[in-house]
Amino acid sequence: MSFVNPSFLFGLLALAVPIAIHLFNFRRTRRVYFTNVALLKTVQTETKSFRRLKHWLILLARCLFLACLVLAFAQPFIPSQNKLGLSRQGVTSLYLDNSYSMQNELNEKRYLDIATGKLDELLTLFRNATSLQLLTNDFSAEEQRAGTAEAVRDRVTSVRFAHTPRTLEAVYRRQRNLLSSLNPGGRNQLFWFSDFQKSTVGDLNRLQVDTTDRVFIVPLDAQPTKNIYVDSVWLSTPFIREMQNNSVNVTLRNGGRETVRNLPVRLYLDDTQTSTASANVEPGGAATVSLNFNVTSKGFHRGRIVFEDYPITFDNEYFFVIEASPSIRVMHLTGPSLTGARPVDYIRTVYSNDSLFQFRSFSAQNFDVGLLKETDLVVLEGVPAVSGTLRNELDRFVRQGGSITVIPDANPDATSYASFLGGLGVNGLQATPPAPGNTPISLADPDRNSPFFSDVFQRSFQSEPLNLPGAVPVWRWSGGNRLLALRDGQTLLSQNRVGSGYVYVLANPLTPSYGNLAEHALFVPVMYKMAALSVRAQRTAYSFDDNLITVPVTNPSEKTVYKLKRDKLDIIPVQRVVGNQLLLEMPKSNELANGQNVEAGYYELQLSNGDGAGKTERLLAFNHGNRESAMDFYSATELRRAFANQPNVEVFDSIQDGDFVQVLEQQNLGKSLWKYFLLAALGFLLLEIGLVRFMKGV
Repeated sequence: MSFVNPSFLFGLLALAVPIAIHLFNFRRTRRVYFTNVALLKTVQTETKSFRRLKHWLILLARCLFLACLVLAFAQPFIPSQNKLGLSRQGVTSLYLDNSYSMQNELNEKRYLDIATGKLDELLTLFRNATSLQLLTNDFSAEEQRAGTAEAVRDRVTSVRFAHTPRTLEAVYRRQRNLLSSLNPGGRNQLFWFSDFQKSTVGDLNRLQVDTTDRVFIVPLDAQPTKNIYVDSVWLSTPFIREMQNNSVNVTLRNGGRETVRNLPVRLYLDDTQTSTASANVEPGGAATVSLNFNVTSKGFHRGRIVFEDYPITFDNEYFFVIEASPSIRVMHLTGPSLTGARPVDYIRTVYSNDSLFQFRSFSAQNFDVGLLKETDLVVLEGVPAVSGTLRNELDRFVRQGGSITVIPDANPDATSYASFLGGLGVNGLQATPPAPGNTPISLADPDRNSPFFSDVFQRSFQSEPLNLPGAVPVWRWSGGNRLLALRDGQTLLSQNRVGSGYVYVLANPLTPSYGNLAEHALFVPVMYKMAALSVRAQRTAYSFDDNLITVPVTNPSEKTVYKLKRDKLDIIPVQRVVGNQLLLEMPKSNELANGQNVEAGYYELQLSNGDGAGKTERLLAFNHGNRESAMDFYSATELRRAFANQPNVEVFDSIQDGDFVQVLEQQNLGKSLWKYFLLAALGFLLLEIGLVRFMKGV
């Protein structure tokens, strides 16, 4: 037999008090004389023997009462046969999974509520313990200290769902940090209450539990259920224009094992429902729906994808932001032959007459290279050679996502261009002598199925022949996606993808002596398409699971500090500026101040210092990650298999067993005897009262 509180056994010294009283009768006796004492002597002998028996019985009852009472407080128990065992000494760390997947229900009761109820029952086994720790996915500072069972019970009642899922490896590392500080080198025990979702718990094979720790895994035996979530949202076109038909594509996934039929999907734009669609999604499959919309004004618009899917509801709403009619920033860099008096400026004519474009023109020999940070498309026209700073800056511009269109001079330096364009995927560039008398060569019919020309030709004219212009090339090259070609097979216009940017190369100058391409109806849509594709695809939404997010900003400086604002919540994340890109590290739940909590929705990116403090730079949409949307969980059998080589890890069959705490106590704490000793103490107390009252000697 062992004791939970062996120090109470010192209370057995109190047995000396009734024994001392019994051995030393401190009452004074009084002598009485009688004339004839023969008869009295006989009665006195019988009474003294009876009283001696009574006193011994009372002494025994009192000693047994005190002994049982002391043993009850010492909480004796018969040790379990389980070698892993469970101890009320040391530090006990309790992990309660409060991730969003714990919204799942069993018999109309959420898994989180089931887990908190069982954890509350478990605390009854540690009612007198003072070294208990409760850990959740919040990883908050208050969880880094130990407390009593009552303190932990109070914390359990305030646990809410957390947006940051944690791997078991991170949970165990967090628990070990506290255990090593409170009880270094001692034996400790850890409890894990979770649904053990496969997509979030991490690689169990890498999780090695220290041999001084005892881990009790309590799964909820979660069953896969239907759950639809948004996998991705993207726009059909790279930019949105007001008063025109636009569409947004939504890919839905089924993270459960039930087929979902005719799921209504609604699109809200600025809190107004604008479109609906229905989707059928097979288990583990995906479906894409297209939702049409129309905006009436420029700027940012708040979008939402909404559908009903029970019981997992945290991913039933997806927030995104679109920007209508963003200006396409075009920079025209010209050479000496085009500066001053020159033929018609075809590039200016195309881009300066539409409010969609922000057009600027400079001499390639005299412009501020810092303006490239604020440019989407660079049109390099009539520059004889590219070298030095111009070459380096244009190369960096393209590799950072910008697009460039190269229109040659009449006598280009093919060597410098070959070196410059070769690094961007345009190979084998060399000069070619113009045809005798600059005789233009007609263009071949373009590939109308090419994505570049997808919205250039009307469908009714898809099969009709075109009256195409002619061109006189001044150089040739290989590689890239051929967009336009001459009838002799030579490339006239090519497209090369470099990272997220494009490089376009035209074979002839735009002056009339080298062809009439610039005066043909095909020229304008081709230049428009180049500009449209130069716009970086809008990032409609971000996820809290992203460790680092990239946001384009205008005119950033090293001293500028940005903040995210939503309602009364202000967050200044860790940030740095690279070029015109702002890199933000979104804080986790444990990095927020008390009372702060990040929720899915819209956040304003604002300046937090300087003269422009409070100015909204842009609108961002954040959503919770979809890792928890996959309804696939580890069973108790799979968990045992994963920890089969670690004997100090015990896996229970299910937390849903009604006698969970009793089974835990019997298997790991043994048979508790304090209740029996308490009842025995009360019994001996009643026995003493009975002896005093009913055993009355003469």
